[in-house]
Amino acid sequence: MRAFLAFMILGVSILAGCGPRDARERGPVSAENPLRVVATTSILGDVVREVGGDLVDVQALMGPGIDPHLYKASEGDVVRMSSADVVFYNGLHLEGKMVEIFEQMHERGLPVYAATNAIAPDSLLQSALFTGNFDPHIWFDVLLWEQAVHYVGERLAGLDEENAAYYRERAATYGRVLADLDAEVNEALAVIPAEFRVLITSHDAFGYFGRAYGFDVRGLQGISTATEAGTGDVQELAAFVSDRRIPAMFVESSISPRGIQAVREAVRDRGFEVRIGGTLYGDALGPAGSPADTYIGMVRTNVSTIIAGLHE
Repeated sequence: MRAFLAFMILGVSILAGCGPRDARERGPVSAENPLRVVATTSILGDVVREVGGDLVDVQALMGPGIDPHLYKASEGDVVRMSSADVVFYNGLHLEGKMVEIFEQMHERGLPVYAATNAIAPDSLLQSALFTGNFDPHIWFDVLLWEQAVHYVGERLAGLDEENAAYYRERAATYGRVLADLDAEVNEALAVIPAEFRVLITSHDAFGYFGRAYGFDVRGLQGISTATEAGTGDVQELAAFVSDRRIPAMFVESSISPRGIQAVREAVRDRGFEVRIGGTLYGDALGPAGSPADTYIGMVRTNVSTIIAGLHE
């Protein structure tokens, strides 16, 4: 498999005339000749657009409702990445099935960067199920994601030195917007009583959210949706919900609601009724034109849904 990936990437690189690029090889970067950027997730793609402005042309491989844990790159995806000036991915095994592709591209000298490289290891959450692995869902702590914004700005500045000040200024401006958003989130969530500050979701994606904003977070599945929940997991979570009298649980836009529905039935069998509080955007933004089609919009939409579900 590894040999096949190397052959395919090398072949695409030759056909596309690509390899390690700099601004001189591709011509000066401008609005008419923007950097070609591929981002794996819609969340990361939105950040690159905010930082790069008119000087980037961004393609996100995974659209609304796509689960990055299970996503398998197509040949077309490899073509797009190999033909780009730079590829940004989340890292920490979020794009689990694409790791070998990123490694091969890096070995071929293509600019490939993981946004989670911006985060110091002591700020990352360990996975309870996979010792030595970290939770990749850093964007749910807005201030951590702000660090990723500056990382993207520095990588773009390094690729296009003539416009380095432009990228850094936009990253700084967007970073200040995110700092304000973090304060907004804290203030909005203050209405939820301490006893109800428990977030039950389809998979364990909201750990950083819980740490940043004071919630006990329980996911039916682990940090990767590749790990399936069994009957014991359903019953254990149902016991917790019924014992704590949690008013609502939440489904996620990129994951089947069947698991949470099974927990709800198991809670009902225990004599307690828990409602579905709504749909949270976990690993992907919402559809274009929806309130959650940007990172900021996604955060605000999730916070509103959580408040509506847990504030009684």
